Amino acid sequence: MEGVKRFEELTIWQKSREFSKEIHSVFKHKNQLEERALSNQIIRSSGSIMDNIAEGFERGGNKEFLQYLWISKASAGESRSQLYRALDFEMIQESEFLKLKTKAELVSVGIYRLIVQIKKSEFKGQKFS
Repeated sequence: MEGVKRFEELTIWQKSREFSKEIHSVFKHKNQLEERALSNQIIRSSGSIMDNIAEGFERGGNKEFLQYLWISKASAGESRSQLYRALDFEMIQESEFLKLKTKAELVSVGIYRLIVQIKKSEFKGQKFS
């Protein structure tokens, strides 16, 4: 972690960006009113994952970064829940659901691993260097 100078170098940010792009490509063309509302919601929650990782990192302190990582992890859970709704409403096929749900779970696990790594670290953050 100490060697990371920009949030773009964080692997978990990169994975959350890929997840957000894939969600957008799947849901951007939904036109029915109900589909459009859920599509907008899942696009926003998946984007929130990467945005909170970036914002927390840029704050420069590990305590704040951890807080934002937990928010990011919660957004991954929100995205997973919305995927279930999309499946239940027949907006996506089960194969697409399983692929996206797995990616959301991997992002969530990756965020948690980063949380554990930061908690174990003696490094307090960039602003304390």
